[in-house]
Amino acid sequence: MATPIYKYFRLRWREAWYQLPQDEQQAILAKIEAAMNESGGKTVILCRSDWSNERWSGFGVEEFPNIEAVQQYAERLDELGWFRYFDGETMLGTRFNE
Repeated sequence: MATPIYKYFRLRWREAWYQLPQDEQQAILAKIEAAMNESGGKTVILCRSDWSNERWSGFGVEEFPNIEAVQQYAERLDELGWFRYFDGETMLGTRFNE
């Protein structure tokens, strides 16, 4: 059985994101959500942190059924041009004792 993979991320929006009208931002976010569902992943938690941190706008954790799902999701994000809109850092891991 495959071990679930967790992805911790933190991000900050780039100027290209702020230049988009709100309806385009929402359309992109809907495509990102669809890509997550297609890969079999799910968002565990998504947090806003810009009120307490001048560097990072937010952070979160995503869960994927296996490493192939993580890779599939990353490819889809790239296809959608997601990385044009934010800077970020990620870390992958598995649960202890699994």
